[in-house]
Amino acid sequence: MRRREFITLFGCAAVALAANAQQASKLPTIGFLGMATTSTWQHWTSAFVGRLRELGWIDGSNVAIQYRWAEGRSERFAQIAAEFVHSNVSVIVTAGAAVLAAKQATSKIPIVFAVASDPLGSGLVASLARPGGNVTGLSVQAPDLAGKRLEILREIVPGLHTLAVMANADYPAAVLEMEEVQSAARQLGLEVLRAEIRRTEDIAPAFENLQGRAQGLYVCIDFLTDTNRLRINTLALGARLPAMSGFREGVEAGGLIFYGANVPDLFRRAAEYVDKILRGGDPADLPVEQPTKFDLVVNLTTAKALGIDIPTALLARADEVIE
Repeated sequence: MRRREFITLFGCAAVALAANAQQASKLPTIGFLGMATTSTWQHWTSAFVGRLRELGWIDGSNVAIQYRWAEGRSERFAQIAAEFVHSNVSVIVTAGAAVLAAKQATSKIPIVFAVASDPLGSGLVASLARPGGNVTGLSVQAPDLAGKRLEILREIVPGLHTLAVMANADYPAAVLEMEEVQSAARQLGLEVLRAEIRRTEDIAPAFENLQGRAQGLYVCIDFLTDTNRLRINTLALGARLPAMSGFREGVEAGGLIFYGANVPDLFRRAAEYVDKILRGGDPADLPVEQPTKFDLVVNLTTAKALGIDIPTALLARADEVIE
């Protein structure tokens, strides 16, 4: 009798487990392709998941999120995208240079980019109003911000006459931003030194080449510069170069100043795209949106280390001052 009860209980448990597994496999799945690491993207993923929850999507309950991290290695982008296509996820969420890898991997699975510097110019979408394919999301307008960032940097460094610009030469959007910076610098009468990098090992030699030749540094937005933000800021401090960071997190890692889109807000809004797509929306008809929140962040600790006095008027405009 006991043996029969055991067999019955075991059978019921097996059926329940199978049913749960089958239910999990039927959940709509979000493939989240992170260009860097879990820790460097923590604020962004938290913003994304938090907004999904507000919209009624709970990971493990009515949606599944598969995270894959490229750890700053661009060769991993295509590999991870292929994995998502193979597992037939419902939607892929990513940013920056990884968007193109995802687009090349599939023309059917919807792709949402939380951050893209120039989605139209880089060929990700046919138009901002009507993307026309399986890709849509949010543009950070990086090229358009170049002039404003240089004006802020000149406020901090009145004697600025030679500007160093660091960018990943293998990332088209970063190259475009570098060109926009050069154009804006010419209008301000500044000389520009290009510091082109392609891998982590290029960063230190680039700073050695800049030593004593520039009075300020502009770091273009890119997964490579973001992943290596601590290294870049440490070397910039050693070279006595006030740095305008491409991301807010760069200032938290020791950069002097940041002005640009609020990236956590962009990831929250990316969750809204995912919500629409999971409810039947077509990415071809979902317009690419622009940032609505911009931040000015200053690191006073770094300013003191560089011997720079931040103007009172600029501090009054700052959204955050790190001390």
